Order: sequence, then structure tokens, then C-alpha cells
Amino acid sequence: MIKLGEFEISNTSKNTFIIAEMSGNHNQSLERALQIVEAAAKAGAHAIKLQTYTADTMTVKGAYTIEDEKSLWYGRELYELYEEAYTPWDWHKPIFDKARELGMLAFSSPFDETAVDFLESLEVPFYKIASFENTDWPLLKKVALTGKPVIMSTGASTLSDISQGVNVLREAGVKDLILLKCTSTYPSTPENTNLLTIPHMAEMFGCHVGLSDHTMGVGVAVAAVSLGARVIEKHFTLSREEGGVDSAFSLEPAELASLVIETERAALALGTVKYGIQKAEEKSLLFKRSLYVVKDIKAGEVLTKENVRVIRPGVGLAPKHYENVLGKRINKDILAGTPLAWEYIS
Repeated sequence: MIKLGEFEISNTSKNTFIIAEMSGNHNQSLERALQIVEAAAKAGAHAIKLQTYTADTMTVKGAYTIEDEKSLWYGRELYELYEEAYTPWDWHKPIFDKARELGMLAFSSPFDETAVDFLESLEVPFYKIASFENTDWPLLKKVALTGKPVIMSTGASTLSDISQGVNVLREAGVKDLILLKCTSTYPSTPENTNLLTIPHMAEMFGCHVGLSDHTMGVGVAVAAVSLGARVIEKHFTLSREEGGVDSAFSLEPAELASLVIETERAALALGTVKYGIQKAEEKSLLFKRSLYVVKDIKAGEVLTKENVRVIRPGVGLAPKHYENVLGKRINKDILAGTPLAWEYIS
């Protein structure tokens, strides 16, 4: 079992830990950031997540311009993009305070060691390692030394990358680790999500697994829960139409509320391996079929396909006896609509 705040994650968990990722969808407005927190809390998310970096801790000016024409950020220089997307560090405390006030957990992905020191000063309850940082061993070790639970995404990573990252974290002291299946395309598609990796990853690394989901809608996330995902992370915005660096693949408030409800339903529906008639089904047995007399029969007459049928309700002889009773004689008068019983057969 892993505790994220008061939320317990275990193999028998009956609900799913839902993370609303703010990213840069605040559009450089603290007021909007706080509105995002409020909307996430109202929708039922368990946690709000930030990203803690500056453009200078990520890259340098002139390092790279995005040339992929299919990218949401085509033509943008990385440094410029990070300047637009980053969350000012002096915003973290008011955002975290607002989340706690509303009953949500607040945490972040640090992108360098100075960010870890800063987040420690804010007493974050746990950490997230982003996919693109999961090979940054110095950062992993720095996070591990805090002694707090770690959630690590696995997008754009080989199996070796993941294995080495897990080993670095565990050797540095991490006891509570959650891996997130992730496809690092923005947006992702159902076809490249490969959810069957989730139970395989859980078995391979002996830890709980979730999904960092960049697909549109909530269907993929709900399917992930049915395969054992215990954590779902989705980018979140107030309105896709209002723009933002990640708004195009972010959930809106009504969608996040649906995600919370539907993942909880999916988790509850998993139950256990169970056959047989459940207590809740006992009244429904009435609607199974059985043998009924469908025409008046006099004593001494024979049961035929014309006077006995398999119909509802299920209070007569079981249908499996149908062929056995045909041709048998009746020992008393029976009215149509009478459930057939052995006592009527000679």
C-alpha cells in the first residue's frame, strides 16, 4: 500500500487517484491558475500538479527550434516556449495553499535539483518525475533522498531506461514508487497508447502502475483502470478555446468530472473473480425460463410440444427436462398457465 496524502493506493483500491495537470494552461495568469485549482477540486480531482522549472533551467536561447510541422508547437524555439509555459515559482505557494484549502493534494514535477530544494521548502507530499527527465540520474537521486513517494512517467523510454531509472530511485532509498504508462505525443492516440503494457509493467517492476494520458476524452483512461491502473494523470484547462500551451489535449471541467465518476465506476466494477448467483441477482431468477403447461390437459393425456413450452417465469421444471417429459402422461387435470412439476407426471 502507498499513501499519497490521505489517499491509499493498493491492489484492493476501490477508486482511482486522479491528477489534474495544470502545466502552462494558466496562460501566465495567477488568477486563472487559481481558477483552474477551484475547477479541478469541484470536478473531484484528488490532486493538482504543477511543473517546476524556468526557461533557463530547461535550455538556453538558440538551442533548438521545433521543426516538426505536425507539432502543436511547430516553429517555436524551446526557450520561448518554456518562458510562456512555466509557472512562476512565487505562484507555487498560493496555488498549493488554494488546493489544500479545497481538500486537494498539490505537488509538482521538478526539472532540476534547485526545483527539488524549492519544493521541499513547500513541503510537497510526493514527487513526479516527467518522462523526459527519467534518465536524469542526478535528479532522480536528489528526489529519492527526500524519502517521499515518487511517481515516474515512462514515455519516450526504452525498457532499459525505465529499469535503470527504477533501480536508481530504489537504490537511493525510494520505497513507494508508482510508474505511469505514457506515450509522449501531444495529443496521443488510442492506437499508440498500448494499455496492455500496464499489467505487464506492474508485474515486471513490482509496483503500482497508472497512466499519464494525453489522448482526447476519458475512454482510454477508463480502459486503463480496467487493466489495473491506480493513478490517472490528465492535463486540465478551463477551456480549450481560450488556448494555452497544452490546452489542445487537456480536459475541460465537465470532462474531468466525468473522468472521476467513470474511473471510480470502472474500479468498483473490477471486483473479484466470481461465478454463481449473487445475492443481488436472486430476485432476477424469476425471469429465467422453465416448463409451463400452455393448454388445458386432462388426466391421462400426454405432454406434447403443443401443450408444454419453455417460457418465463422460472418457477416450473428447468428447461433441461423438456425432452424428457415429452410423451409422459399427466396424472391430474392441469390448466393452461400452470408451471410443470414432477408431481403431475405419472
